[in-house]
Amino acid sequence: MGYISLTRLKKHLNIDTDFTDDDDYITSLEIVGEDVVSKYINRDLSDLEDENHNIPAAIEHAILLFVGTQYAIRESVSSSNMNTVPNSFELLADLYRKYN
Repeated sequence: MGYISLTRLKKHLNIDTDFTDDDDYITSLEIVGEDVVSKYINRDLSDLEDENHNIPAAIEHAILLFVGTQYAIRESVSSSNMNTVPNSFELLADLYRKYN
């Protein structure tokens, strides 16, 4: 669907706009991020759109956090000791989570 522009994604990732080698990968991560957030909150993101087809800022930021993590860690295993940042993805996504 693409709620977040490539320009915004690259700004979030601190990637120069002139570097285009990863554009397709970054775009695919955004699409996956939308799917992950949608499944996590048990809602279709289109149900959250306003009249201009924008989604809530918290949901947008949750997608950005997902993309940032996946871009930085491209494999399913890591040799470093990683920790979840408190009050990040879950806090943002839980604002719109449907429990049923």
